[in-house]
Amino acid sequence: MADKRTRKNPMPAQPPQERIKNFKEVPYGYTRELAIDEAQRCLQCKKPKCVEGCPVGINIPGFILKIKEEDFQGAIDVLKDKNSLPAVCGRVCPQEEQCEKVCIVGIRNEPVAIGRLERFAADWAAQHGEKKEKAAPPQGEKVAIVGSGPAGLAAAGELAKKGYRVTVFEALHKPGGVLMYGIPEFRLPKAIVQQEIDSLKDLGVEIRVNTVVGKTITVAELMEEEGYQAVFVGSGAGLPYFLGIPGENLNGVYSANEFLTRTNLMRAYLFPKWDTPIHIGKRVAVVGAGNVAMDSARTALRLGAQEAHIVYRRSEAEMPARIEEIEHAREEGIQFDLLTNPVEILGDEKGWVKGLRCIKMELGEPDDSGRRRPLPVEGSEFTMPMDVVVVAVGQGPNPLIPRTTAGLDTNKWGNIIADETGATSMPGVFAGGDVVTGAATVILAMGAGKAAAEAIDAYLQEKKGGNE
Repeated sequence: MADKRTRKNPMPAQPPQERIKNFKEVPYGYTRELAIDEAQRCLQCKKPKCVEGCPVGINIPGFILKIKEEDFQGAIDVLKDKNSLPAVCGRVCPQEEQCEKVCIVGIRNEPVAIGRLERFAADWAAQHGEKKEKAAPPQGEKVAIVGSGPAGLAAAGELAKKGYRVTVFEALHKPGGVLMYGIPEFRLPKAIVQQEIDSLKDLGVEIRVNTVVGKTITVAELMEEEGYQAVFVGSGAGLPYFLGIPGENLNGVYSANEFLTRTNLMRAYLFPKWDTPIHIGKRVAVVGAGNVAMDSARTALRLGAQEAHIVYRRSEAEMPARIEEIEHAREEGIQFDLLTNPVEILGDEKGWVKGLRCIKMELGEPDDSGRRRPLPVEGSEFTMPMDVVVVAVGQGPNPLIPRTTAGLDTNKWGNIIADETGATSMPGVFAGGDVVTGAATVILAMGAGKAAAEAIDAYLQEKKGGNE
């Protein structure tokens, strides 16, 4: 047990030498005893800054107090009041940049492990038969949700609880969006995501998969022909960015989206039981240093690569990935090639990747992002032998919905323009999450989905009042 005055209780986890051979979840989660002990570190502040740091405003001292009192059902009740996906958020939210960053305990010591306690409460509820939420009596109005990622799921849950007839349209064959296809099993087990989706179905939410809004059916058709009085677009940021260097069309070059989708959603790691081939080879380079890059490199090792490299043009101080993910990657043997920028992907005579040509970088003055600008070091080019290159340098919104929806305004990056309530330039059409902000966090997307649900409710109530 931790010294209550100084450090968090450490998270029990699989040893690195074992976990690189499987796709099981790395952290085991707090035991009952660890959770109660950690909850005692909370000061129960009268003006809790942690709540202000939470994008959905969870009563953090409230649920922690319930854990301290061993009222675990009470803890999940407090969490579910604001957060419909606590088992997900407890695992993947960057608490160190949100609630834990402003925790008063953290001024002199390590902050309370809020995320770990959230996960504990959610896992306890799953194991002990959590009470099911009830929807309000049906109101009749139909609302369409485009995309079943965190923004869409949050909006769907809130609207269903208010009594609306909610249908979620998902392009892929399984709902969950980035939670299903983007985050590996060892970081977010798919059974956890499925539990959350099943709880939405219990509220009466209908989910239609294999439906590409903008192609199978348009937003206008949903409203004019299918009778939906409002539409929420939460289609995420699934359009991968590339480097724009020679050789990106070679065999063995993946976007991180494709690499992770093949592995997570299409279960390439279970080949040949699941018939989803994926080429790995001996050496894999992942370009980028965010969470998606760490996920890709750690996945490559588990798929059988002898070496997995993070290739990043800045230093470790500028790496955007969570500290925990970087630490896990290091423990597992991921090699970090920092201040290194790819300039060309080299191929063999058959069109397969054989190497990555790079140049060394040095950091100059800060750029618009506040990070020091990487500058090439003249004459420092070198080649790393590689069999696979995964490009993980970000992604943007899929342009399909804006292109097929007349009157829906976007910015220069293709993101849908929406106000803080999610309202867009089209009456009755709302949007939120990564399709509006660009790639961000699960909890921010959920916050946008919740805000949009409130705005949709207000819009439909006003519309109903005007028709009476």
